[in-house]
Amino acid sequence: MNITTLSTTPQRVPHVSDCGSPPVATLEREEAERRANLLKALADPVRLQLLSIISASPNQEACVCDMTEAVPVSQPTVSHHLKTLVDAGIVTRERRGTWAWFRLDTKTLEGIRAFLG
Repeated sequence: MNITTLSTTPQRVPHVSDCGSPPVATLEREEAERRANLLKALADPVRLQLLSIISASPNQEACVCDMTEAVPVSQPTVSHHLKTLVDAGIVTRERRGTWAWFRLDTKTLEGIRAFLG
């Protein structure tokens, strides 16, 4: 092939349907942002440790007093991480006397599992 046989006509880039693949539904931006926020809340080693403590505890709930001693960060840092998990809807918080108890929100966790496949 030499240079004179190359076409200078712009070529059309194939679309998804042109290559034989059926069109797929695109995740809406708002839903993508919601899912990204959930994953960001999970994407921290301390938060994963806290979730593992809650998940392994009876009735999948744990007192903040038990979690503070189990992770290598200060009590205010534990509280910050738990607040992040509560704000994301991954855990719920219930005050019992002077202590806060945290429970997994199974509906949110099932949703995360579903969209991760």
